[in-house]
Amino acid sequence: MSAISPHPGGALVSGGILPKWAPYGVFLGAAALSAAVLAAAGSFSIGLTLVFGVLLACVAIYSWSRAVEGPRRAVDRVVTMAIASAFALAMIPLASLLFEVAKRGLPGLSLEFITDDARGVINGGGAAHALVGTLVITGVATIISVPIGIMAAIYLTEYGGGKLRRALTFFVDVMTGIPSIVAGLFAYALFELFFGPGIRLGVMGSVALSVLMIPIVIRSAEEILKIVPNHLREAAYALGTPKWKTITKIVLPTAFAGLVTGVMIAIARIIGETAPLLVTTGVIDSINSDPFEGRMQNLAVYAYSEYRSPGVDKAASYERAWAAALLLIAIVMILNIVARMVYRRYKTEIR
Repeated sequence: MSAISPHPGGALVSGGILPKWAPYGVFLGAAALSAAVLAAAGSFSIGLTLVFGVLLACVAIYSWSRAVEGPRRAVDRVVTMAIASAFALAMIPLASLLFEVAKRGLPGLSLEFITDDARGVINGGGAAHALVGTLVITGVATIISVPIGIMAAIYLTEYGGGKLRRALTFFVDVMTGIPSIVAGLFAYALFELFFGPGIRLGVMGSVALSVLMIPIVIRSAEEILKIVPNHLREAAYALGTPKWKTITKIVLPTAFAGLVTGVMIAIARIIGETAPLLVTTGVIDSINSDPFEGRMQNLAVYAYSEYRSPGVDKAASYERAWAAALLLIAIVMILNIVARMVYRRYKTEIR
């Protein structure tokens, strides 16, 4: 039997097929060759090795596949390798960041760091006050943002039309791109009108974060509500169900898992903000769980303060800053895990 057979579309393709290890072997060989050439030239670096290795691997896999499998499979293989390589290259900074934060933060992370505050400690102490402040400020911002965001999304998908809908969509797009420091200055100016200059409150930080969080909630909730099939609404209307009841009993329960996921993404977006909280909440070394009474610390500002003003023992301050950053990343990861669990538990199969 001939190694070349006619394709149904008229093109000729080869009858062979590359082994399963071919893409991996080609990439490893290309990376090794790139490393050797760069080392010989005296300009070796991991980044250049990976970039040149990917380019060389794409050329090699295309040539090999074209000779054995034909041009169509060759194009498929080179595109697959390019996409997989782009994904791997995009993951490298994230993996490097997580590794660096874990390496520097784990030595300073302990039970005392989580349970003790810094009240009365000249140089040292824990970050319990920052942890409590982060949870309180973010929680109040969530309480402010979620009802506003979901109701605005319901209006856009179920009721909105005409100029008002277009205006609301435009302002949501504008709010999505607002710099975080502008949100902080807005919250400070708002509270300064009522309480005078120099005011610092935890709720001010929550208001500033809610300005950043609301457009994210609106956008994510709007897209989730659009996914709910119209035939579910139409079936409810055919039975004489009022529109408000259709939304509360049919649309929202169907989209519940997606809405929770969108809210968690919005929380993860704002929980690490530093600039607006520097302007609004101030700095304190003791636990304050009342957002309406006095200054309130948070992990992002705590890490910034420890790194900016290390005090006498710089190494210990830097260690606490990295530990606070690691704790903040851990909170974000926990929120994402909870969102995944809620989505899997309550997701609705839409057909």
